[in-house]
Amino acid sequence: MNGLLLTSKEEKMPIEIMYMAADNTIMKRHIIVMSTDDNYIKAYCFIGNQKRTFKLETILAAAKPCERKVVKYA
Repeated sequence: MNGLLLTSKEEKMPIEIMYMAADNTIMKRHIIVMSTDDNYIKAYCFIGNQKRTFKLETILAAAKPCERKVVKYA
């Protein structure tokens, strides 16, 4: 997971994360990582269109977003 966070930061690549919010609900965000340290990441969140800070310990998973293919019919 740390490798994907670093790749997002270095290549400005969007990723999806699943994390545990303060009220213990599981949330999904579409982000680009802007900076990291030992305990937090700062990222631009596409859902809220704003910069957000996430605790690394609350991030449950990170993945590249699924690409949606467009199908054209004749």
